[in-house]
Amino acid sequence: MMSTTPAHPRGPLETLTSRLGQLASGLARLGAWLGMLLIVYMLGHILLEIALRLFGHSTFVLDEFIGYSVAAMTFLSLPYALEQGGLIRVSLVLERFPKRWRWPFELFASVSTLLVFGWLAHFWTIAVQRSHARGIVSETLAETPLWIPQGAVLLGLYLLCLILVVRTLRILIERATFNSGVS
Repeated sequence: MMSTTPAHPRGPLETLTSRLGQLASGLARLGAWLGMLLIVYMLGHILLEIALRLFGHSTFVLDEFIGYSVAAMTFLSLPYALEQGGLIRVSLVLERFPKRWRWPFELFASVSTLLVFGWLAHFWTIAVQRSHARGIVSETLAETPLWIPQGAVLLGLYLLCLILVVRTLRILIERATFNSGVS
């Protein structure tokens, strides 16, 4: 007779971390999809600009909008890249230790990264709020409200912080069994 109870009972923190991880993963995938859509937009805008310039015309906003799109794409896709192990990591130190002793280094890296990006998100939030409250627009023909591209970057920063919180919790729960992706 097989037991239906899990081999390792889950506590409330593990359950919360699992659910938060599922939410964070879904949001990270959404950010990555938005990043991919921005790449498609950039391609289309560049092709449109090329076609218009063949006939002596222009959108006059190519540089501005591509710049906004690159920034938004980068920060919206960063959480997914971190979660999937797609970021460049220096594993030289971690490889020197047995797997069961790697988690303190992973914890330090996750917490310190969370602190840095949390600090950045805090001040970026203030900048976005200021831009919105003061009605600051770009000094270009489009007069783009700057809170819009700044807000896209801020959303990516918040998502990255969420992924880092989940990663930190997983490291604390799993410790020696945490899979850091280093062989």
